[in-house]
Amino acid sequence: MKRPGPLFTLLAGLLLGLFMLSLNSTTGTETASSGYREATPSPTPKKSATASAPTSSPSPSVAPSPSRKPAANADYAGRTDDDSASVAVSVRDGKGIAYFCDGHAEESWLKGDVEDDGTMRLTGTHGAELNGTLQQGRRIRGTVEAAGGRYAFTADRATKPSGLYRATATVRGAKIDGGWIVLPDGRQVGILTRAGKPAAAPRIDPETGTVTVDGQLLTARPVTP
Repeated sequence: MKRPGPLFTLLAGLLLGLFMLSLNSTTGTETASSGYREATPSPTPKKSATASAPTSSPSPSVAPSPSRKPAANADYAGRTDDDSASVAVSVRDGKGIAYFCDGHAEESWLKGDVEDDGTMRLTGTHGAELNGTLQQGRRIRGTVEAAGGRYAFTADRATKPSGLYRATATVRGAKIDGGWIVLPDGRQVGILTRAGKPAAAPRIDPETGTVTVDGQLLTARPVTP
């Protein structure tokens, strides 16, 4: 009987080859598997929330307040409510001058500012004071404190020859100071002071302002501030 030596050796080599082939196949698979890395998607970068600068809204335009016009230049003349005295006021460029006169012995000259709204406070000597308000440019309504009394008055707008007049001079060595109010109805009220002594003033010519004092011709002129 023959011994199966060469055949056995051939079979053994074949089996060893198959075993090695199987081993290499398994190892290769593991190697390839172990070498693979799944690409992890990189996180999408978040947009930074940029705070938008607040849009500055345009400040509302402020309408300019209407500018007031100064009181119109004009003259006013009238009587106190008790009809005991006369009052005349001359207004020019925001200034006022007034004359209070009872036509006998009491008089007072006053002056001051006239506001754009028509109000005025005029003052004189010995605490005299006039407070008045222009009413639509047609008249002045107010009060005068003078000669120890307080008098309400209304002075209407006057047109020449109505208005306020004054004359100063020296006649025969005596100082003369005269004030006149010519009312819209033509009446005249005034005081003429000679050397510090007041008395009723003589009538002036309203067209020319001339007046005769102690035989001397003087001219009374319109009074403005």
